[in-house]
Amino acid sequence: MFAIVLVHPEIPPNTGNVIRLTANTATELHLVEPLGFRMDDRELKRAGLDYHEYARVAIHRDFAACRAALDGPAPRRWLAFTTTGATSLFDTRFAPGDVLVFGCETSGLPDTIVAQFAPSARVRIPMRPGVRSLNLSNAVAVAVYEAWRQNGLAGAG
Repeated sequence: MFAIVLVHPEIPPNTGNVIRLTANTATELHLVEPLGFRMDDRELKRAGLDYHEYARVAIHRDFAACRAALDGPAPRRWLAFTTTGATSLFDTRFAPGDVLVFGCETSGLPDTIVAQFAPSARVRIPMRPGVRSLNLSNAVAVAVYEAWRQNGLAGAG
């Protein structure tokens, strides 16, 4: 359906929560190194509970390798989630195959990666003024469920 990309995630429980989310929504998860933890981290496993077997997780050495792997023979539409995005999540029309890209917990997406996205492909999640950002796993959940809802919650029970 969709692919989620976490660029340089740092906090194991956040990534564990996203693993659980992707297992429940039939989305792919792609992690871009460096990671702030090891994949056998106890907190990562605890947050993901026993959902690891239902999730599709791939690890890429850098963003370029991730992009090459996901685009394969047919390029996909890529959307960067950033607090400075020009387009609201709720004004974005999602389609199956879209790739939703999120940055790390402490600094978001690096400027060098954001620069690879047209302004129209930079998405923000609306928040009250004066607050920095949402928790990474919460932001991913909000975005994935909105994208899935727009596509009729295909495959939901």
